[in-house]
Amino acid sequence: MNGLPDFPWDRLAPYKERALAHPDGIVDLSVGTPVDPVPELVRQALTAAADSPGYPQTYGTARLREAAAGWLRRRHGVSVDPAAVLPVIGSKELVAWLPTLLGVRPGERVVFPELAYPTYDVGARLAGAEPFAADGLLSLGPETVPLVWVNSPSNPTGKVLPAEHLRKVVAWARERGCVVASDECYIELGWEERPVSILHPDVCEGSHEGLLAVHSLSKRSNLAGYRAAFVAGDPALVSRLLEVRKHAGMIMPEPVQAAMAAALDDDAHAEEQRGRYAARRAVLRPALEAAGWRIEHSVAGLYLWASNGESCWDQVRELSGKGILVAPGEFYGTAGERHVRIAVTATDERIGAAVERLQ
Repeated sequence: MNGLPDFPWDRLAPYKERALAHPDGIVDLSVGTPVDPVPELVRQALTAAADSPGYPQTYGTARLREAAAGWLRRRHGVSVDPAAVLPVIGSKELVAWLPTLLGVRPGERVVFPELAYPTYDVGARLAGAEPFAADGLLSLGPETVPLVWVNSPSNPTGKVLPAEHLRKVVAWARERGCVVASDECYIELGWEERPVSILHPDVCEGSHEGLLAVHSLSKRSNLAGYRAAFVAGDPALVSRLLEVRKHAGMIMPEPVQAAMAAALDDDAHAEEQRGRYAARRAVLRPALEAAGWRIEHSVAGLYLWASNGESCWDQVRELSGKGILVAPGEFYGTAGERHVRIAVTATDERIGAAVERLQ
């Protein structure tokens, strides 16, 4: 196994201490953790299923898989058999272990974007594989790789990959027998552009062969504390994942499965939450721009990818002096050395405090 990097967030500790010292307290925009209430209908479903003494199914209940398939069809134009849906214990767990679960061998490359969620790199290392950051797959030439990650909307940048680009990735991968895993955890949070799933027929030409899409309810439904996510796509790949996960005991608790099904069936609460994020974004973005930060991409998702031209750590230091904590772009790859990632997930009051301090 390749050595794991130090956990990046530990490096933010001194800047967090500095921000905490602000007379009006910290505005923590570093981690995109939800702060709004869990929807009442979700809590009711969780409570109703609380008497669950037996072992749950790794495969998930039929009710949950049908709810996930219904949501994909209703909201994203994706038709998937409920049999090709598998609940996972939060999307980060799946991202970290997917290369291992798929049998990626030591020395093989796992490809992911140059600016990317750090867990893609960690997942490759856990499997003993070689993490390889590359935005252009053509740079790999004829090389065969077992797994390619795409992420749209992107974390950290908020960039959206158009259907045409995703179609080319799928064609490239199918020519080489490569699995494409698409991290779509922010797919319902398109602002200036609308994201499309890799499982959409405009991308995959009606076949899910070799494709997996990862979805999370952490942001859509404020369920980060529930660890509620699922993967869907190629039935053969989902079946392989299921068999390994059975052996490994990777099982979502049954009350969480019930809560997740209720959340997926209901769009009203998701639209309400989306409105909250839109309002916070609408005041924070212009305040940052007026204070000298340039916002790039950021057409979707829950982050503003920002730069004032200085090094990312200088920007972190400057903002922490105002009591505002953000994430350095370096966490997401060397291409982010002059950017910071700024979350819009704080409360209205804290976002307002950040706006005042930036003026």
